[in-house]
Amino acid sequence: MRYIIIGAGAIGATIGGRLAEAGNEVVLAARGAHARALQADGLRLTTADGTRVHRLPVVDGPAELGELRPDDVLLLAVKTQDAVAALDTWGAAEVAGGGTAAQRLPVLCAQNGVESERLALRRFARVYGVCVWLPATFLEPGVVSALGAPRTGILHVGLAVGGADARARRIAADLADAGFDAPVVGDVMRWKHAKLLGNLGNAIQATTGPEPDPAKAALYRRARREGTAVLAAAGIGYASEAEETAAWEGRAAQPAVLRGGSSWQSLQRRTGSIEADYLNGEVCLLGRLHGVPTPVNEVLRHAANIFAREGIAPGSMSIADLTALADEATARN
Repeated sequence: MRYIIIGAGAIGATIGGRLAEAGNEVVLAARGAHARALQADGLRLTTADGTRVHRLPVVDGPAELGELRPDDVLLLAVKTQDAVAALDTWGAAEVAGGGTAAQRLPVLCAQNGVESERLALRRFARVYGVCVWLPATFLEPGVVSALGAPRTGILHVGLAVGGADARARRIAADLADAGFDAPVVGDVMRWKHAKLLGNLGNAIQATTGPEPDPAKAALYRRARREGTAVLAAAGIGYASEAEETAAWEGRAAQPAVLRGGSSWQSLQRRTGSIEADYLNGEVCLLGRLHGVPTPVNEVLRHAANIFAREGIAPGSMSIADLTALADEATARN
């Protein structure tokens, strides 16, 4: 199989680089300064094993590859707010022997949140979810670090509609050979909903900074309580914290030094967008559908979007001010 990594940022470049190290054929799809750096100097990937430079094919889109191959696997690693454009572009690409990528090729959704699978299923016949537990940093074009050890990360793989198949097991085997734990599960969205709850603190970290603080932890717990309440109201199951702990234990420990997470990095790189609508916003959506108030998540979603839209530096807001906004919103409910 040839792996085409659509969105070669922190997650995509790490998975692509590690797959290439294990002898798999990999193509990176990227744009702008990052693509130019990858083409000129290669992917500089640092893991717990050290730093390597990978000189891999880099494309802007499918046109540069010509017809796709029947054995291609598309791994979608763009942020969810960019997923529709990527799915439309790559889904329409022709595959050798007839048909389009959307009709014939598998797409793996390796993103935070739970919406990309639904977006993909509207377009692609073969959609797989990937629950990504992978501490990685991408702040400079062409340079990515992922320092988890002894395994680089954990990637639960399964069919987005539930169940698993031979292709999922083959992909998982490649990922395992490349340095990841890659359990094949029949309930991958259950794992992704658990990850969603963990990501509700991303907006707190992005707006107030990544440094640990009891007040930040307290605000996150409030956001998570809203999250568990809406999932219960919607009848959506999720992996327990005990299951998550067991999945991590002894497999992919967080590095001792880690910069801010994906949302913080988006602000740091001044991308102009952030994934809060598909993290805290997912909770808000379910709350509105099922009559559950979600004032804390609405404040976090709104604040993160203002930071992204206006180019405000991450960590510019005090946790006291953010908490006060959440308190006011909660009082109004």
